Amino acid sequence: MRDGAVLHVKGRVLVGPDDVRDELWVVDGRISYDRPAGARDVRTVEGWALPGLVDAHCHVGLDTRGPVPEDISEKQALTDRDAGTLLIRDAGSPSDTRWIDDRDDLPKIIRAGRHIARTRRYIRNFAHEIEPDELVAYVAKEALRGDGWVKLVGDWIDRDLGDLSACWPREAVEAAIGEAHRLGARVTAHCFAKDSLRDLVESGIDCIEHATGLTEDLIPLFASRGVAIVPTLVNIATFPSLAEGGEVRYPRWSAHMRRLHERRYDTVRSAYDAGIPVYVGTDAGGSLAHGLVAAEVAELVTAGIPPVQALSATAWGARSWLGRPGLDEGAPADLVVYAGDPRADVRVLAAPRRVVLNGRVVG
Repeated sequence: MRDGAVLHVKGRVLVGPDDVRDELWVVDGRISYDRPAGARDVRTVEGWALPGLVDAHCHVGLDTRGPVPEDISEKQALTDRDAGTLLIRDAGSPSDTRWIDDRDDLPKIIRAGRHIARTRRYIRNFAHEIEPDELVAYVAKEALRGDGWVKLVGDWIDRDLGDLSACWPREAVEAAIGEAHRLGARVTAHCFAKDSLRDLVESGIDCIEHATGLTEDLIPLFASRGVAIVPTLVNIATFPSLAEGGEVRYPRWSAHMRRLHERRYDTVRSAYDAGIPVYVGTDAGGSLAHGLVAAEVAELVTAGIPPVQALSATAWGARSWLGRPGLDEGAPADLVVYAGDPRADVRVLAAPRRVVLNGRVVG
């Protein structure tokens, strides 16, 4: 939009799930619910407006082989933006994407630094690969490099065992999480299986990614500690093909991955029913395409989470969890406009009518 221009969003503005207003104005890139005096150069957008969507598990600057050049990172970020994702929690990347912060047309990113994994226990070229006696030092480094988050790899296949197993001893994660919290950072961990979960949660972790190994005996512990999960169901959908690829060398692991996949919806619904916070994340980057946020919301609904709560997991609730504003008076105008009410049918998220970022119509 031109300098001095005003954007008028009218129709239904979903400030919250039950706070619906008729219009908002965007002046100098910020939201106002009062018509600006003397507004003349006005552009109007009509429809159902939501806060810019959140992908709370995404990897900008990463593909299957590791870090990518800036032009590829830009395409990834633009794909997410055009799907309505305007806030990303980058859950681990070896790329330096700080240059994105200077671009008003790209999503805002909250970084977790680079993955921290056990030696030879994660995808090649993704992570710092270290031993337990180094964990505290590397967590401190990434806490200072990130934007208030650190990402651990909590479990991965142990090739000698032929199955998933925990990567870190209890005393190492206790010390590491304590150091991150001392430095003001929250900690999350990649976890497919059950083995690492109790130690991580009892050590004070803030979030678990994927959480496919969450079982009925652990759910009360998660709920009592307020530990969030980001299920990444669009990624868990790949487990059967992964299992098939590993069948010959690692049959035990393959069977385990199939079991985790089969009960994925029950796991997520049981967590939600127990009061565990659930947020939307796609795991884009790595092997998954960007721009899948609408598909992940639909997967949460398929799992049995009520549509409005699944919507909150990528909108109002997710933004609050990450400490970023929604459609608040004076907040940056990051919003997405749809043809229909996403509370009634989350599938409308797949077709944004307009994307507004920092007060500019960008898509």
